Amino acid sequence: MQLGVGLVCMAMVANLQFSWTIFVNPIDAEHHLGKAAVQVAFTLFILFQTWLMPFEAYLVDRFGPRLLVMLASGLVATSWILYSRASTLAMLYAGGVVGGIATGLVYGTCVGNAVKWFEKRRGLASGITAAGFSSGAAITVIPLTRSLAVRGYQATLFDFALIQSGILLIAALALKEPRDSEGNRVSNSLVAQTARDSSPLETLRCPIFWMMYAAFALIAASGLMITAQIAPIAGFFGVARSPLTLIGLTLPTLTFALSLNNVMNAVGRPLSGWVSDLWGRELTLCTASCAGGVALFSLVAYGNNPMAFVILGSLVFLTWDIYSIFPALTSDHFGKKYATTNYALLYTAKGTAALFVPLGSLLAVRTKSWNSTLVIAAIADVTAALILIAMVRPFRLREQQVKAYAPKLPRKS
Repeated sequence: MQLGVGLVCMAMVANLQFSWTIFVNPIDAEHHLGKAAVQVAFTLFILFQTWLMPFEAYLVDRFGPRLLVMLASGLVATSWILYSRASTLAMLYAGGVVGGIATGLVYGTCVGNAVKWFEKRRGLASGITAAGFSSGAAITVIPLTRSLAVRGYQATLFDFALIQSGILLIAALALKEPRDSEGNRVSNSLVAQTARDSSPLETLRCPIFWMMYAAFALIAASGLMITAQIAPIAGFFGVARSPLTLIGLTLPTLTFALSLNNVMNAVGRPLSGWVSDLWGRELTLCTASCAGGVALFSLVAYGNNPMAFVILGSLVFLTWDIYSIFPALTSDHFGKKYATTNYALLYTAKGTAALFVPLGSLLAVRTKSWNSTLVIAAIADVTAALILIAMVRPFRLREQQVKAYAPKLPRKS
């Protein structure tokens, strides 16, 4: 039940990130604020979603998950209502900040709960929970786009603000903290789990944490670049409005891409989490990141074909699995007791990555092409894969051999 409730909560904040791209052009057309300036709201959303998560994790540990997610439900409504009424950049940015805080509260709480409740299947549990963050957008992208076309973006944002926050409030009432563990760690040597709990300060002093941070930031920057700019990229390739028939449906290519991208991301998260429980976290992440890099490189060559655009884009989102594996990897290496806070510290890498999203847009404006941005995103994926397999994995194995993951000894008085 806790896993299901967490998935519903995540689904109700998914649109704040994944559906942002469809509102950029209408907002700019209405108020002529400039697309690059409008996109800063997305960057602020990511920054406040990620960089406040360690503090929010502390609040979750102190007051429990239920109260914090209930608070988030009110912030979700406030964010989209601000977007719907915004006629200035300041008001638009305020909506991004409030939405980021709300999403961080929900995301950190639900993923932290998942890895604590299911210690033997951390990868799968965090993957299922994280899948809610993309499946929610997949379910609502068609209603959103249709409402946008018929009623305009202001009414669409206002109505969905009330729907999403209402469901989130109801789901929050069922959340509760996990029971104490009975030491059911996995025995798979490829998924080494520590018997020692590292405090947040100890985690920050560990070199492995910063290697993981770098890899997380690189993969996140690549994925966020595509998430925020998929509509302009489709426009550049000239396929945004091209009709495409797939699985018996005929829709504009961009609508198809948005729907399928979110579906594949939702499928990929539990799938990669499950695979990482068997293969090991680093090998799974390395393989997926390399595949995502190849898909981005291919998009440069074949993006002007509607079918290729949709398939390659969906492959990018299928392999963008950092949000299922990194929570499990963090708990594996730094322990369960501080799992929520430690992962929140690592998750701030997403905020660092968000700083590069406007740069991708500026590069496209300067070069009058999205090709350079896509190539840089692909290189980031491949670089992260090398860090994980050549640095993180060997360092973790070495630390396991040296320290044998021994529990802490009590300090002498």
